[in-house]
Amino acid sequence: MAPPGSLMRVAYMERGGRAREQCGRPASSENEIRGSAIMKPASKSCSESSEQDKYDLTVCEKCGHGDSEQEMLLCDGCDRGFHMFCLCPVLVTLPVGDWFCPLCSPTALVYEFPKVQKKIVDFFRILKPFHQVSPGCGEVRKRRRQSGGSLCRQKKSRRLLPYIPCSDPHRRLEQMASLATALTSVGVSFTDKLLYSFAPRMANTARLEKGGMQSMGKEDKGTLEACKAMCSRGEWPPLMVTHDSRQGFVVEADRHIKDMTIICEYTGEVDFMRHRTHDEGNSIMGLLFTEDPDEELVICPDKCGNIARFISGINNHSPEGKKKQNLRCVRYDVDGEARVLLIAIRDIPQGERLYYDYNAFQKEYPTQHFV
Repeated sequence: MAPPGSLMRVAYMERGGRAREQCGRPASSENEIRGSAIMKPASKSCSESSEQDKYDLTVCEKCGHGDSEQEMLLCDGCDRGFHMFCLCPVLVTLPVGDWFCPLCSPTALVYEFPKVQKKIVDFFRILKPFHQVSPGCGEVRKRRRQSGGSLCRQKKSRRLLPYIPCSDPHRRLEQMASLATALTSVGVSFTDKLLYSFAPRMANTARLEKGGMQSMGKEDKGTLEACKAMCSRGEWPPLMVTHDSRQGFVVEADRHIKDMTIICEYTGEVDFMRHRTHDEGNSIMGLLFTEDPDEELVICPDKCGNIARFISGINNHSPEGKKKQNLRCVRYDVDGEARVLLIAIRDIPQGERLYYDYNAFQKEYPTQHFV
């Protein structure tokens, strides 16, 4: 059986597309496409020699250093240099086609979404105005207190918990406006479910998972449905999206969150992985891994998604980075379909940033430059 934390954040995929031509010479191999943004000219004429000197002197506008040429990008608008790992957020794959730096990009500015209830309701398609939290919200079930038995058995029987929304409607409005700001800034519309425009829904069959997928029990399914119902009413998870100068948009706990709480489902368009081989997106999530690679599915939140796409990944290469992890990404068989949930793995105090491991399953996502 697949382990409980099975997932794949698959932005770092095999890429067979073209590289940008720099100094008149295209990339000659896939490795060059993936890792060489500044390419030296092959000819040695006077004009080309001076052009080569120009690129030899290129330094990163962020850190001021000219090392790590293999990870230096040149802006197609201003010819300034930027290390991929100095960008905000960090860029882990070489862009296909033209690339524009934060100074030249029209999407560099962040416009705050208005904290107006009608606009929030329309943006998130909320079913009814949210003046107060429904009675009993967050108390989906009453469980008997277990007595006796081993500690190991009690831990295995732990169930998922619903998130508890903030009781202050004005604070919930601020939380939702923060997500709307982030989504509109990156050109993404909101959805709280999986969409099937590129792959048929019948392709998402959890029993096809290679090695098997854990099935969600009846009680946990009820908890998930309760969270979805709360979200549709505007009873939002206690999360705030903020903009970090180094990491871009990040997510923080806006109140204390208990261990085993459902944070959110990873949502977006479902597509076959083979269709996304040359995709530049850095938020693609593995959904289904089958014996037949052509049938593997991913979730793509590049056009529509939710707060999950803004949750940070840990740096797997440092002990300090690993200590930051407070969420786990888990794939479940829910009524025969694969779903991906982000679950708290410990108590999270208010104000703490949310992190999970992008490399918990199969593919290696390059996180060595993550903060």
